[in-house]
Amino acid sequence: MNRRRSILLLVTFVAALGAVWLGWKISPLRHQEAAQETSLIGGPFQLVDQNGRAVDQGVLKGKWSAVFFGFTYCPDVCPGTLQALNAAADQLGGEARDFQIVFISVDPDRDTPAQVKTYLEGQNLRPGTLGLSGTREQVDAVAKAYRVYYEKAGEGEDYTVNHTSTVYLMNPRGGFDRPLSYGLTPEQMAEQIEKAMAG
Repeated sequence: MNRRRSILLLVTFVAALGAVWLGWKISPLRHQEAAQETSLIGGPFQLVDQNGRAVDQGVLKGKWSAVFFGFTYCPDVCPGTLQALNAAADQLGGEARDFQIVFISVDPDRDTPAQVKTYLEGQNLRPGTLGLSGTREQVDAVAKAYRVYYEKAGEGEDYTVNHTSTVYLMNPRGGFDRPLSYGLTPEQMAEQIEKAMAG
């Protein structure tokens, strides 16, 4: 009986040791896969800000950035999301100095830098909010980098644009940290941003 128990304990020990070893081998692979998936969002771009200044991905460096793709003629989703981000920033307290809102237009035919500037001013967003636009080729490139869908819908001057409504929270190195899903309250957004800032 003792011999059987010893064998059983030995088998259990070997199995446990094998499970630990397997976990140790798989863990780095999972970490690599997660890092690879994260690195698929974001990248180099060339756009123009609301003051007509040419900018690139460097504008994301040094601050946490909430990057949102939309268009100035958007009736509800875009202004609602921008206002929610603005309210979330107000809840960050002193940490708000390390946070910026970045609006990227997916309507290159209508959204000139001047139009974007007028739109952002009308939204009464916090100082330092960036509004970026560009040529169709430039917008296509940044949308591809961020895995953003957008498509013109309708004809004539009153067309709309269907687009991804997720906000991309980018870290101060310009890398993707997490998505802020459409429909989150300002409180929920602020909570996610604070968690990201805390690491």
